[in-house]
Amino acid sequence: MHEKLQEYARLLVRVGLNVQKGQKLVISCPVECAWFARLCAAEAYEAECREVVMNWHDDAMTRMKYLKAEESVFENVPEWRARFFNDQAKEGAAYLAISATDPENLKGVDPQRLVKSQQSSGKALKDFDRLQMCGGFPWCIASIPIPSWAKKVFPGCGEDEAMEKLWNAIFSAVRIDGDGTCVDKWQAHLDTLRQRLDKLNELNFKSLHYTNSLGTDLTVELPEGHVWEAGNDVTLSGQTYIANIPTEELFTAPLKTGVNGVVYASMPLVNDGNIIDGFHFVVKDGKIVEAHAEVGEETLKGAISVDEGASYFGEVALVPYDSPISNQNILFYNTLFDENAACHIAFGEAYPCLKDGHGLSKEELKERGLNDSITHVDFMIGTPDLSIVGTTHDGAEIPVFVNGNFAI
Repeated sequence: MHEKLQEYARLLVRVGLNVQKGQKLVISCPVECAWFARLCAAEAYEAECREVVMNWHDDAMTRMKYLKAEESVFENVPEWRARFFNDQAKEGAAYLAISATDPENLKGVDPQRLVKSQQSSGKALKDFDRLQMCGGFPWCIASIPIPSWAKKVFPGCGEDEAMEKLWNAIFSAVRIDGDGTCVDKWQAHLDTLRQRLDKLNELNFKSLHYTNSLGTDLTVELPEGHVWEAGNDVTLSGQTYIANIPTEELFTAPLKTGVNGVVYASMPLVNDGNIIDGFHFVVKDGKIVEAHAEVGEETLKGAISVDEGASYFGEVALVPYDSPISNQNILFYNTLFDENAACHIAFGEAYPCLKDGHGLSKEELKERGLNDSITHVDFMIGTPDLSIVGTTHDGAEIPVFVNGNFAI
């Protein structure tokens, strides 16, 4: 176990973030995961990081705040909090987020409090968000188990057994066996993604048509000059990084007004500490005009109303159903893992997936047909029978996915 943990911390710092000599590292982490944050900090200092700065948070305190704090608390972000993120993003500090939380931590919280908090945070942290989306600094999101999450994933197990099972599932998902070979495995995996990426960019589809037995029948038009990207990226200064560990996806941005039809979620979505399940959207000219859910419909409607762009789409991602995460047959109740087990779409902010996108301003990206929002929420749509047919600019129809997996 010790060797696996050391290898995991090394993977996140040396590959996920590729921390450079003299670079600052910011780690956002739950207080109960402090021991793992220390492992990552030690690895960063071994890489000659200039300084590690911690941003602690706590499920229990967060829940108390949303249930008990005065309403005005959610309408503003303190200046010191905004500067903590914005200033270090402008500096180019590396940012590691350790994602470990109870999937239902905010169950029962007034959804309008969550919306107000997201709106105020989006305005206050706009520099951080902009730089994160356009490669202004290296960032990486990863997870480790905590008891409340582990018992949600493995409800029939005691706490110790659930934690052990979730650790094993995470290690499998991030290709760690404890033998020191994970970096080589990740390089081979990224090479595979690159080959598919090159093929998709060569085909230069005009649109994608999604269908499956859940009822999804969705056409997604892609903007002129779009490019497909993979989980590994490069900052504006040339520093390579991997934003999500694990990652299995290839993604691009849809044309904001070019999405039409109906799309059904294939897995529950954990958003703002609430579980949303059995949901689907009806979409017309890019805009979500109907949103229905068997569980969490009020939360879902709040999520797509935080601003005008929240009811439009910002990402389409291709993930084979036959993948190391999907093949575990585990519902993680954590988007980092679940989105890498199936094809997904995100409502909200678009990544600048254009040939010259990283150098364009917000206004220029909007003029090119990309969506702008303070939110970005992935939800899963992949199934074993998912079909995706791409249409080229000369009208040729090419199968992209057949029975849930790549056909190209």
